[in-house]
Amino acid sequence: MLELFVSAFITLFVVIDPPGCAPIYAGLTKGASPAQARSMAIRACAIAAVILVVFALFGEQLLAALHIELDSFRIAGGLMLFWIAFEMVFEKRTQRREERAEKIAAQSTGGPEIEDVSVFPMAMPMLAGPGAIAAIMLLMNNAEGTDRTLVILGALAAVLLLTMLALIAAGPLIRLLGDRVEAVITRLLGVLLAALAAQYVIDGLRGSFGI
Repeated sequence: MLELFVSAFITLFVVIDPPGCAPIYAGLTKGASPAQARSMAIRACAIAAVILVVFALFGEQLLAALHIELDSFRIAGGLMLFWIAFEMVFEKRTQRREERAEKIAAQSTGGPEIEDVSVFPMAMPMLAGPGAIAAIMLLMNNAEGTDRTLVILGALAAVLLLTMLALIAAGPLIRLLGDRVEAVITRLLGVLLAALAAQYVIDGLRGSFGI
C-alpha cells in the first residue's frame, strides 16, 4: 500500500505541479489582500478536490454518457488558459481590476472588489485540468478494492494540501520583491502559461487526429 501511495502521490504531484501553479496564482491575485488570496487558494483547492474525486469515481461513465473525449478537455482548457495568459502579459487583468475598483469606490465606501480566480482558471483547468483528470482516472482504473481506492484518494488529498500551502505562500514572497519585479514576473509567468496552454491544445489535437 505504501508503494501505491508513493506512486500515486508522485504522479499527481507532477501533473498538478504545485510549485508551477503557485507563482501563476500569485500573478493572478495581484492586488488582493492576504486574507482574500488565502480564501481563494483554499476555495480553489477544495473545488479542484471535488472535481477530481467526481472524475475518479464516475469519470468514465460521465464522459461516455456525454460522448465527450478527454482530448476535448485539453483543447478547451488550453484555449481558456491562453486567454488568461494574454491578459497577464499585457496587464489587461490589472487594468480591468483598477477600473472595477474605481467604479466600486465611487458607488460605496467599502474596499475594492477583487476578481475571484478560485473557480476559473485555478480550480479548473489549472489544478483539476485534463492532465490531472486523466491521471486520477487512470490510477482509479488500475485500483482494485476499497483499500487501494482510499490510498489513491489519500494521495490526492496530500497533493492538494501541499498545493494549497504553496498558493498561500506564493503571494507574500513575490510581494517582497517589489512592484517592478512583480510586474516582470507576472509577464514572464504569462508567457509560460501561454506555452502551457499551447501544449494543452497540441496534445488535444494529437490525440483527436492521431498526429
